[in-house]
Amino acid sequence: MKYINDHLEEFFIIPLMFLMSIIIFIQVIMRYAFQNSLVWSEELARYMFVWLVYFAVSYTARREKHIRIDAAINIYPKKLRPYIEILSEIIVLAFSAFIAVTAITVFQKITWSGQLSPAMRLPMQFVYLAPLVGFVLTSVRQIQCVIRRVKALKNHEEVAEA
Repeated sequence: MKYINDHLEEFFIIPLMFLMSIIIFIQVIMRYAFQNSLVWSEELARYMFVWLVYFAVSYTARREKHIRIDAAINIYPKKLRPYIEILSEIIVLAFSAFIAVTAITVFQKITWSGQLSPAMRLPMQFVYLAPLVGFVLTSVRQIQCVIRRVKALKNHEEVAEA
């Protein structure tokens, strides 16, 4: 379980990046060397990129590397900063949970519409599932982060008291 927890996003990101690069490379060769274009390649690469982006959002949350303004945190006194960091992680958690809930509605509407992609005739629900999966994973990673920061804060306080 620890291995899965530590590497879940990479399990998807690496193959997506590799396959996307291969598909785009083949498309370039087909277009310029053979003067013929593959109809499906650009669409598939685009959808793979969408999935890659949403897994990357979760990956950055797990690594605690998501965008934040350190200068805003650094204006607070050092004793207050751990609390401000926990608050900022909770705000990111609330945002990711909101996006996940919103993504459920969008996914349901696309599923009910039966919309298909233009070139590959792929059900669009698979594409619109990416934000849902990505932000559910991000929410889980943010919960883990908040728990880690609270434990670290408690340990620091216990050490300071001793």
